[in-house]
Amino acid sequence: MKRNDVNRDKLSPMMRHYVELKDKYEDTIILYRLGDFYEMFFEDAEVVSHALELTLTGKSAGLEERVPMCGIPHHAAEVYIDKLIKKGFKVAICEQLEDPKFAKGIVKRDITEIISSGTIINANSLNEKENNYIGFLYDFEYGVVLTYSDITTGEIYSEILEKNNTDIIYKVLSLEIKELVTNTTTDKVLIGSLKDNKVPISYNDNLLDNEYTNIYEDITDDRVIKSIKYLLYYLNIDQKRELSHFQKVKIIKKNDFMEMDIHTKRNLELTENLRTKERTYSLLWLLDNTKTAMGSRRLKSFIENPLLDITEINKRYNIVTNLLEDFITAEELRNDLYEVYDLERLCGRISFGSASAKDLLQLKSSLKVLPSIKEKLSKIKYYDTIDTLDDLYDLLEKSIYEEPPNSLKEGYLIKEGYSSELDELKSLSKGGKDFISKFEIEERERTGIKNLKVGFNKVFGYFIEVSKGNLNLITDDMGYIRKQTLANCERFITPLLKEKEDLILSAEDKIINLEYDLFCGIRDKCKEYISVLQKIAKVISEVDVLESFALVSEKYNYVRPTITSTNEINVIESRHPVVEKVLKGEEYVPNDIIMDKDTDILLITGPNMAGKSTYMRQLGIISIMAQIGCFVPAREATLPIFDKIFTRIGASDDLVSGESTFMVEMKEASRAIRFATKNSLILFDELGRGTATFDGMSLAEAILEYIANNIKCKTLFSTHYHELTDMEKTLKNLKNKHVSAVEEEGNITFLHKVKDGCVDKSYGINVAKLAGLPTSVIERADSILKTYESKEKKKDVYIQTTLPLNFEEHSSVVEEELKKIDILNITPIDAINILSKLKEKIK
Repeated sequence: MKRNDVNRDKLSPMMRHYVELKDKYEDTIILYRLGDFYEMFFEDAEVVSHALELTLTGKSAGLEERVPMCGIPHHAAEVYIDKLIKKGFKVAICEQLEDPKFAKGIVKRDITEIISSGTIINANSLNEKENNYIGFLYDFEYGVVLTYSDITTGEIYSEILEKNNTDIIYKVLSLEIKELVTNTTTDKVLIGSLKDNKVPISYNDNLLDNEYTNIYEDITDDRVIKSIKYLLYYLNIDQKRELSHFQKVKIIKKNDFMEMDIHTKRNLELTENLRTKERTYSLLWLLDNTKTAMGSRRLKSFIENPLLDITEINKRYNIVTNLLEDFITAEELRNDLYEVYDLERLCGRISFGSASAKDLLQLKSSLKVLPSIKEKLSKIKYYDTIDTLDDLYDLLEKSIYEEPPNSLKEGYLIKEGYSSELDELKSLSKGGKDFISKFEIEERERTGIKNLKVGFNKVFGYFIEVSKGNLNLITDDMGYIRKQTLANCERFITPLLKEKEDLILSAEDKIINLEYDLFCGIRDKCKEYISVLQKIAKVISEVDVLESFALVSEKYNYVRPTITSTNEINVIESRHPVVEKVLKGEEYVPNDIIMDKDTDILLITGPNMAGKSTYMRQLGIISIMAQIGCFVPAREATLPIFDKIFTRIGASDDLVSGESTFMVEMKEASRAIRFATKNSLILFDELGRGTATFDGMSLAEAILEYIANNIKCKTLFSTHYHELTDMEKTLKNLKNKHVSAVEEEGNITFLHKVKDGCVDKSYGINVAKLAGLPTSVIERADSILKTYESKEKKKDVYIQTTLPLNFEEHSSVVEEELKKIDILNITPIDAINILSKLKEKIK
């Protein structure tokens, strides 16, 4: 049965209200509150019963036929909602807005919140170690603005991107945005590609004006402001979210942090390993010894956004150094941090009005250790301080019970002494209950019934229970009024018991309602401290990360690097931090990475499995560790600041368009060549292997020449094309390196040591032998190899050291001027003026 196929005039008032609500929320599952259940009807019932494996039943709604219906218990709703969100649904909660006891006619109900993958606030449904971002993509003529926020913490960021669909998709995937909102007019091809990559898409074409303006009051770019307003409308109006805890928007600029695309982050296994896509065996896994959920999230942000400012990097180094030197204070600080709960997300729940008594107790526990943390921050000379909020701690200490119930409507929330009115009601209630105990004793004596007892239930209230065998002892003059007959007993009331019942129950209702009101007042008071709590959270999370750096540095013998403004690399006895830890008992073979001001490229040869990729990766990882403020795995390290890292490591097809490995290789090489600067780092592992040998070799040589002559940035390039090693003779800034191996009687031993010079053999057959290929296959391959080598010697093969391909770009004056224009930051008038000047130059 479909909602739109029924005669609505025949529907019951409640069901008519439901279908009117559903008309407004077509793409959303409505959970309609009826008593102790949330119920779903018509198409929603059919979809949800299938998705959650619930029984599909029916409900009488005024029609001849029962309408489809399924339901879930109110107290267990979070579990079911979480499952629906994970399956890609949006869920709207329709609550009762008045007490059914006092409602006249149909109980008033309305949508109180909408939950989607980007707006989950339930702590049990979230990964505490990751942000849960929702983004808005604003498409303007020649670019896009991506604004994204974690509503659980109040963080909000905005970034202008060039209009390149692949780059936009990679950015969204890199941020792991859980839900992307956009205008209905946004490029359909882009939206289609995002959907293909499993990014949930929602739409909104409305701006939120004149509310929450403090979030963007410092922004002057109208495009950014529009994007923020679109996102705020979706969250505040469509999703019905309170946003008072939102912080000022932070504009992300390219020159603030090291640039790394999604391939670099994945190839270097910064936050997840390539094989399982999990944290284990990633750099994040290695460095995360944080004590707070906030610290863990901040560490992930640090790793994905290495600094470019030497001063800021050295400030972090100084704190790590102080923590290592004052190890007693460091240990005490770690113990204090362990007592701090997730202040960022507690602020979110307080703002949303969903914080429970247990949340406020977590806040109190966190506040309790702030004075101790503040003292230790001073000892380690930390570059910021915190407010200890003693008055807020005192409020929570004297008001909230240490062991409150899960629900806010059960009482036992507020301590005695906080409210005189509440204390009076509790005294009255206690006196009534004392009367009940005394009444039971007196009635046993009066009637002579030793097992007489006074009980209570929600249906009949207080009653006197007498067993069947003692009914003959009840006489008319006792004033007992029969209330209920059971199989083995009778239940009675008396006028006096009824009078006290009314008094007790009235007091208990008043206690529950008053405690709830008092609790809401306390929660609202906490709301006034949100901005201060968020600042405290930021300081604590950063200290937690630096504590983790100190702990790891001490445990694995890392050293403080020296950051230099010159373009030189001098890392002595460097190690790959994750591989070193995974090897456990085995001894890791360290290697020097030395590139002076006259060396831009290291061309690395050597057999597979010898350690070329590890050697390249460890330079990338050490550079990132250095630029996030962490000590590095080496005996000594001097490093420059890298503005960008480009990698091509491993053979994998394209994430977005499904292109071949070779096409992806060429695209990533093109990206590096186009965007790398003299201060960038390029790591290319066996580039060109995805095509025919001479094609691949020619392209590899041409790319190396271009980097050496035009970009001159630090580059590590591994290859099996041994002919390329001749380039050392013609390119002064290229040096050959090789990973050594020893062959004895057909068996190969990898030494994992990187040495100067090159090798002229790949040892491919030896590696195949190690892998366990059948002996007959190995022997046949060796025979074929000797044949090829014999033929090759007879040929006079000439490998050009310089290809006759002109990679120099001959550009006119006009082209040079066009390159200087930043199209994302000029006005239409500026553009017209520039165009006029360029026309004059052409003349």
